[in-house]
Amino acid sequence: MIGYITLGTKDLTRASKYYDELLTTIGASRFMEEENYFVAWSRKPEECALFLTMPFDQKDATVGNGTMVGMALETPAQVESFYQKAIELGGTCEGKPGFRPEGATKGFYAGYFRDVDGNKLNAFCMVE
Repeated sequence: MIGYITLGTKDLTRASKYYDELLTTIGASRFMEEENYFVAWSRKPEECALFLTMPFDQKDATVGNGTMVGMALETPAQVESFYQKAIELGGTCEGKPGFRPEGATKGFYAGYFRDVDGNKLNAFCMVE
């Protein structure tokens, strides 16, 4: 249903390097870009994509309170690896990987983090 998600950045070069490395861990790569404006990644161009952009109005990019992008993965191990890479690359923890609610042994497994611009994301999977 969702075609793409757009996150704003203050520094396209720095943030693009962050996402180049992070998204490689799940098989995504750049498939579209316009110099000094945006970069887009996807595993396949026909799948949902993540766009990183300088705001069109040329004002500062700001983080939406309550806004978050969920990156769907297949296993808790992938969630852990993706989350750890995000932190290694300069992201900050917003909730270590684990089941939600805490104490559960199946269902929603996620790790939350903010990227180098403060955008909130999570890596998640469903465990039966």
